[in-house]
Amino acid sequence: MSYTSLFIISVGLAMDAFAVSITSGLTIKVLRLHHAMLIAGFFGFFQAIMPLLGWQLGRATAGWVSTCDHWVAFALLVFVGGKLIYEAIYFNEEQEPRNPLNLYVLFMLAIATSIDAFAVGISLSLLQVSLITPILLIGGVTFIMSFTGAYIGSHFGHLFEKKLEIVGGLLLIGIGVKILLEQIC
Repeated sequence: MSYTSLFIISVGLAMDAFAVSITSGLTIKVLRLHHAMLIAGFFGFFQAIMPLLGWQLGRATAGWVSTCDHWVAFALLVFVGGKLIYEAIYFNEEQEPRNPLNLYVLFMLAIATSIDAFAVGISLSLLQVSLITPILLIGGVTFIMSFTGAYIGSHFGHLFEKKLEIVGGLLLIGIGVKILLEQIC
């Protein structure tokens, strides 16, 4: 898998964390550097760990699905991308937790936004992709986007949040289609 594809996957996965960071930045009255670092650290860490867990599960089951691995990778990426698009359109903002700096709230948000990365980790293992580069790229891109999102949220609010999640979903679906077409053709 090319670095370009991995970067696009990283950006797609980071979109939901970016959107939540924007919302978090909006709800914090006076956003300080350490607030943005805390939010970005939680999201970046969990986005990096979840593909590792998914990759391990995928490696354990690789023998069972080796004949249809490209279909599984395609299905997982389309599912994750579709989920991002669905949540961007139908997410109820009143469900958002009130204090984004509470460690329990951050933990739950980080887990919720990184479930998609778990599925991508399974896909990467089926494609026999080395794990270090994707983990570093996914975690790093998520950290940077979440850090930036907190500041954007504190200054600009909800102007672009849902549109960015839709773009992220479309990127993941596009990568899934690309993987399928490369294996079929």
